[in-house]
Order: sequence, then C-alpha cells, then structure tokens
Amino acid sequence: MKYRISLLFLLLPILGFAQERGAGIRLGEPLSLTYKDFIEDYLSYEVMLGGAGVNGSDYYRKDFENNPPSSNAFYQGHSANKGVSINFRMALHEDITDVFEITQGYLLGYGGAGIQVRTTNVDYTYIQSNPGIPETMMREERTNFDFGPEVFAGAEYYFDETPISIFLEVGMFLELIDRINIKGQGGIGVRYLF
Repeated sequence: MKYRISLLFLLLPILGFAQERGAGIRLGEPLSLTYKDFIEDYLSYEVMLGGAGVNGSDYYRKDFENNPPSSNAFYQGHSANKGVSINFRMALHEDITDVFEITQGYLLGYGGAGIQVRTTNVDYTYIQSNPGIPETMMREERTNFDFGPEVFAGAEYYFDETPISIFLEVGMFLELIDRINIKGQGGIGVRYLF
C-alpha cells in the first residue's frame, strides 16, 4: 500500500503535466497526424507525420534537367505523387483570450520554428537520343527529398467543457537540399486533449 501512495506522489507532477497533451489531425499543407505537448506553460513541442503536397511542374522539370540520367536524355514529362512529411517543431504561446473578449474557453496565440523532412515520388518520361539509333522513350522513377527549417504562427482555441482544441496556422518552409526553395504552408486542425 505504501508503494502505491509513493508512486502516486511521484506521478502527480507528470499527471498534471499530461493534461496539456493533444493528438489529432491537421488538414492543409502538409496533411498530418499531430501530437503536441507542453514543456512549460508557454513552450510546446509538436511532432507531425503525414503526406506532403507536390511542388509545381517547373520544379521537377528543372530537377531533371539539372540531373539527367545521361547527357543525351531530354525531358518529356513527369507525374508526382505525395510522399511522407515529418515535422518537429517548438512554439512559444501567449494567452490572447482577453484581446478577443472570449468568455468561455481560452485562446492561445503561438509562433515558432522547426525542421521538416519531405519526400515526393516522381516518375519521369524522357527521350534518349543516340546518334544513328532511333529515339527511345524512357522512364525513370525518383524520390525527391526535401529538408529544411520552417517558421509558423497561429492560434489555438481550448474548449471549457470538452477535451478538444481547434487551431489555425500559416507558415513557410525553406528547402535546403537539392536547391533553395520557399514554400508557403498552412492548415486547420483539431486535437483531443488527454
């Protein structure tokens, strides 16, 4: 019995801390499952796992032209499919409930930074041209890998009676692998708090 009481006193700080955790879904770019927890009242970390959207067609054409399979390969087209997106980020929070004169629940504004890894599956078609041989249509599959920092800002509303929060955010992702590329991002979502 005394071990149970000792264990309860040891877990009380953790149990109180656990009330801030939330897991849910984020609709937008990237579409993700999200897990968020607070380190302090004003500081959180978040992990997201999902599917990232594809870049514009010029992006993949330039990627092929910068790295052709051979010197006599000429781009004809491509198809790109969503791959995996993994984000790890930290955010600072500020209670802005009074600013919007909210009387039930509370609203936190937040901003932060993190890192993002994204992949996209690309299927290229190209013409292989060799002297004295008829041109041949070829295909090549590649995985486009993007990595870089992101910044974001948003707001999250916590309901009084229900263990749910809803959020809205916008941000930017700076790709550093392959080439420098800036991509706008944003999303809305819901989390179950436990």
